[in-house]
Amino acid sequence: MRFSANLGFLWRELALPDAIRAAAASGFSAVECHWPYDTPRAAIRAALDETGLPMLALNTRPGDRDAGEFGLCALPGRELEARAAIDQSIAWAAALGVPQIHAMAGCARGPEAEAALAAALAYACLEAAPYGIGILIEPINPHDVPGYALASTAEAVAMIDRVAAPNLKLMFDCYHVQRAEGDVSARLQALMPLIGHVQVASVPDRGPPDHGELDYAHVFALLDRLGHAAPVGAEYRPPGPTGDSLGWMARFGAEGA
Repeated sequence: MRFSANLGFLWRELALPDAIRAAAASGFSAVECHWPYDTPRAAIRAALDETGLPMLALNTRPGDRDAGEFGLCALPGRELEARAAIDQSIAWAAALGVPQIHAMAGCARGPEAEAALAAALAYACLEAAPYGIGILIEPINPHDVPGYALASTAEAVAMIDRVAAPNLKLMFDCYHVQRAEGDVSARLQALMPLIGHVQVASVPDRGPPDHGELDYAHVFALLDRLGHAAPVGAEYRPPGPTGDSLGWMARFGAEGA
């Protein structure tokens, strides 16, 4: 099993290029991030080239987080901002060789929000396709982000069906799925053809994936059986220094890059 360090959660005390280097030194096979836009792109590119790690995914800008925003794509009346965020993420992904973008939906519910999200995703998929970039959508559990536009895998699948773009896939975060719905193994099996990326953390505390409700030895073995060969994203909150939280990687047989 190979793992990707989510640098929105791991090594947050470091500048992004140094966090990439720390992930490489710790045995991760890839990295992913949330919002790289305040770091010079050349510095990120240099760190990726130096370490040989691919960056698997990045997010569109979330909007005004101080105001509680968590994405723009589903917000009626914010279509121009959503498209600008999409354009920015595509430019960065193309420059850094990132194959997937998580289009953050935002906190809005109802038919108008669904229509706004579908339109934004159709735009994102169309604009990203010439670069070979995929678009991801992620259901986020209502305990952590109340009112998020996609609160379940069923809602995400319905949106994928509605947009009907070949480069639109599901971000399957085991933590969010377990918190919102449970039955992670059955959902992985049923949804694998639609899944573009898998992420993990313990439930319910979102710590390292070595304790809690989910048996990740079982989950990782299932992913192997299902043919999921891409690195799995480690998107968890370390209880202390990130380096002290990595014992789970040896336990689950992490392979080098």
